[in-house]
Amino acid sequence: MQTSPNPMEQRNDLLAARVVKALESRHFEAYYRKTGAEAVAQVLAIIPEKESVTWGGSVTLETIGLTKRLHECGRYDVLDRDQAATQAERHEAMQRAFFCDNFLTSVNAISEDGQLVNVDGNGNRVAAIAFGPKRVIVVAGMNKVVKTHGDAIARARNFASPTNAQRVPNIVTPCKSTGACEDCKSPDCICTYIVTTRISRPADRIKVILVGETLVF
Repeated sequence: MQTSPNPMEQRNDLLAARVVKALESRHFEAYYRKTGAEAVAQVLAIIPEKESVTWGGSVTLETIGLTKRLHECGRYDVLDRDQAATQAERHEAMQRAFFCDNFLTSVNAISEDGQLVNVDGNGNRVAAIAFGPKRVIVVAGMNKVVKTHGDAIARARNFASPTNAQRVPNIVTPCKSTGACEDCKSPDCICTYIVTTRISRPADRIKVILVGETLVF
């Protein structure tokens, strides 16, 4: 018996085709893969063997099993800040990320016209996206695609930031207490930097892989 098409899958397929074209018009190299497993395979196909690779804090990359796969495959020089023994070593690993061949990350929101929006507490993730590593690879579920640039900023601040605040230990912010952005000036503010990446320069330096699944927040 023939099964009915999945409405969400159909919607994602149609919307992703438009967003990929929008990203390409802004000189990103863009892909659409239906599953997290296919996205992992695409990332591994992009990164040449023996190159260095690291990543910013990303639940998405962990959820699809990418960070584990990078460690296990033995093909790359992996720099993992979470393996640092001390805070000083962790900070050094974050600085060394700027000299890596490949920096992996997700994104807090993507507008349908192809703009990436990220909020960041320390700034290391958005800084690496903007400049430093030879190649940046962004993996994001289709749940992070919103209509406009304004919607992308709103999603990043009002949904992604309060949600991320819950998983970061030992920070004190209003959004951690209320679940909503309070436009705070807390020393622990999780949205210190709000960065829009409108264009990839050089062209194709930033690769964006859209995934036809709901991947965390």
